[in-house]
Amino acid sequence: MLIPITRKTFEQLIPAVATGAQYAYYSGKFPDFLKRLLISVVAVVVISLLGLALGNGGGGGLVFLLGITASLYWLWGPVAVASFRNVECRRYQYAGFWQGRVLDVYFTDDLIGQEETVNTRGDLVIVENRERRLNLEVGDKTGFSTQMQVPLRKEHEKIVKGQVALMLVMSNQPDLSRISKYSDIYIPNKNIWVSDYPYLRRDEFIDISRQLREAKRKRQSGTRDRD
Repeated sequence: MLIPITRKTFEQLIPAVATGAQYAYYSGKFPDFLKRLLISVVAVVVISLLGLALGNGGGGGLVFLLGITASLYWLWGPVAVASFRNVECRRYQYAGFWQGRVLDVYFTDDLIGQEETVNTRGDLVIVENRERRLNLEVGDKTGFSTQMQVPLRKEHEKIVKGQVALMLVMSNQPDLSRISKYSDIYIPNKNIWVSDYPYLRRDEFIDISRQLREAKRKRQSGTRDRD
């Protein structure tokens, strides 16, 4: 099932400015915060030195604004990155609500990086960093299918073949005949989200999906009654 949605609804589901979940995604862990804080400190020092070099008549107001902006990079950095990612989605002209089913689901142990270290005997040892990942394939009766791979979470183990899957799809074709991008995948009967990045306002998506599915059921029921 594929139901086109209005531009207003599309922008409601993927806002221009980062949501709280998107901010948290790019905020990362404490080492990421320290990295941004260090960038802020270095940027402030550089701008301060620039201000001293320009002297009193060299755009003091601009230097001050740049200094304030740089000093708060640790705060606004994640907002800027997430908002840019949202804008990339909103560049698509059309969007639709898609409903299909889980075609396949399996778990893998993938290599995500390597580190070189030295053991107690002084030998060089390569340590592999591996991560358990969920591989999910969803599709519908039209033959459309797509796959997603994300880090494995506990709730993902409840996903099985045949479950209903919902997502938002994006396209530059008015009839959505060519899907260019898709959002998080939602498994409603288990209330599970599958995504590496939280594109959607999830509460809004759940509400809108219920409304669209209910409206479709009513139309189908009305058609059968007339027949």
